[in-house]
Amino acid sequence: MEVRNLSLHGGEDSKVGKAIMRAQLFTFDQVIAATGNFRSDYFLGEGGFGKVYKGFLEDTNEVVAIKQLDQDSLQGSREFAAEVLTLSTAEHPNLVKLIGFCAEDEQRLLLYEYMPLGSLENHLHDLSPDQKPLDWNTRMEIAAGMARGLEYLHVKMKPPVIYRDLKCSNILLGEGYHARLSDFGLARVGPSGDKTHVSTRVMGTYGYCAPDYAMTGQLTFKSDIYSLGVVLLELITGRKAVDYSKDRNEQYLVAWARPLFKDRRNFSQMVDPLLQGQYPMKGLYQALAVAAMCVQEQPNMRPAISDVVMALNYLTVQKYNPNNSAQSSRRSMTLSPGKGRVADHVKSF
Repeated sequence: MEVRNLSLHGGEDSKVGKAIMRAQLFTFDQVIAATGNFRSDYFLGEGGFGKVYKGFLEDTNEVVAIKQLDQDSLQGSREFAAEVLTLSTAEHPNLVKLIGFCAEDEQRLLLYEYMPLGSLENHLHDLSPDQKPLDWNTRMEIAAGMARGLEYLHVKMKPPVIYRDLKCSNILLGEGYHARLSDFGLARVGPSGDKTHVSTRVMGTYGYCAPDYAMTGQLTFKSDIYSLGVVLLELITGRKAVDYSKDRNEQYLVAWARPLFKDRRNFSQMVDPLLQGQYPMKGLYQALAVAAMCVQEQPNMRPAISDVVMALNYLTVQKYNPNNSAQSSRRSMTLSPGKGRVADHVKSF
C-alpha cells in the first residue's frame, strides 16, 4: 500500500473512510468563515503544496492552522490523501494534530492545531535582531521531541510509516518549544516482511535527503535517520542544511561537518556562535556523536530510531547549567562512529 497514492475517490475509499472517522469534515463555507475569506493578515506562509492561513473556529472557540492545497497540483491531491490518512490514524504528542479537512468540489484543505511559535526554521536561521536564540537545553529538547515523533511513525504505527520529509521547516513548535512533526504529504508505508526497502520516485528536500535514497530510489527507515541527523547538526551548529551564501566547501552542512568530526579541536568551532559558549562540552561531544552516526553514508551503519531516542532523551536529562564549571571541561577524543547502540556510545563519553 502506498500512502501518498490513496485517493478519497478511488479504490482505497474504504481504508481512507475508516481512517478519517477521527477527523472532522468541514464545509468550504466553514473554512471561509474561519479565515475571513482568506484574509491577507491571516496568511502564515507558503510551502511546496499550497498556502497556510491562521483560522478561528467559532463553534469550538479554537485557533487553527489551515493549509489550502494547490488546486492545479496532482501531487497536491496525493499529499492531501497521504496527510489525512497518516494523521487520522496517528496520535502522539510529537505529531501535529489534524483537526479536520475539507474536500468540497476542487477544494482540498487541512485544518490542524495552531502552533503559536511557528517552525524550528523560524527560531534557528536568519533571526531578527530582537529574536533570542534557542539555548542549548531547548535545542536538545526539540531534538528529542522530533526523534520521539519519528519513532512513533517507524515503530508504533501499524503499518509503520517512513516520513520522507524531515526538515527544520516541518518541525513545528508549541508552547514551551514542544516539537511536533508536520506535513506528511510525502509519507510512505515502509517495507514489510522480508523486504528491506520500498522503491519509489525520489522525493524530499535537497540537503536532507539521504544519498543512498537519492541515488537508487530505494527508500528505507534509515533514510529518515539521515534527515534527522541533518536537523540535529542544524540545531548544534546553527547552519542551514544547504547555504549557497557560504564558500563552496561550506555550502553543504554534512559535507562540511564530516571532516571536522575527526578532531576534537574542531568541535568548539562547530557550535552555533549564537550560543556564545553557553553549552556543556561533554554534551556537545555526545550530540555530535549522535549526529555523526545518523548521517553516515551507508544506511546499515546508521542507528535505529529507538536507539537515537534513548540517546537524545539522555541528553535532555543532562541539563546545562552555566554556573557549573565542570560541565565545560574538555576531554580528548575524536568521533569514529561505527555500528552499534548509539545510546551506549553517548553514555560512554
